[in-house]
Amino acid sequence: MFGYEFYVDPSRCIGCQSCMKACEECETHRGKSMINFDFIDRRETIGTAAYVCWHCDDPTCAEVCPADAIKKGEDGVVHSSLKPRCIACWNCVLACPFGIPKKVPEYEQMMKCDMCYDRTSAGKRPMCATVCPSQALAYVRPEDIAQRREKPSNIFYFGEQRVTTKVFMMVPPQQNSVSIDVVDYMWEGEDESVSPAERGTPVAG
Repeated sequence: MFGYEFYVDPSRCIGCQSCMKACEECETHRGKSMINFDFIDRRETIGTAAYVCWHCDDPTCAEVCPADAIKKGEDGVVHSSLKPRCIACWNCVLACPFGIPKKVPEYEQMMKCDMCYDRTSAGKRPMCATVCPSQALAYVRPEDIAQRREKPSNIFYFGEQRVTTKVFMMVPPQQNSVSIDVVDYMWEGEDESVSPAERGTPVAG
């Protein structure tokens, strides 16, 4: 579908998991969902988020593959590993900054979202985008997405690493990129004012 782009808006996800069921029906996935579905903070909120592969302009998964099994098409779609070449080393699974590739032990192969290439290459929408009731996953023209209050961005920062992608994330209008620094999620030291029980540390007794 020339002129159509993929947009992800986590703020619209309602947790119905329709995308996951639809993804299982994609002919290239052999009954497995390639949607990355997360509970944002299960203890504090019911918020959820569904993601597809971001299809990086310079895909790390392909760069670290020793068997040259992961290919990026001229249209920017990064495909699952080629079965005859994949050696199941899982380098791609470890290297992806987004945590997208899935290791499928029964096939000894890395599989991931390929934007329903069997459909999009024939002028159809990806399965997940056809069933999402809130349009958290949308495959539309840029002029259609421009009507939303959020704006699309395909620029991500992981610390100082800049990653650009084919898939867009909807962000607040004043924001131009998405910054994810793993240091923000690491404990640099234990706060002595917090008890061992609150930290989850086993207490003898």
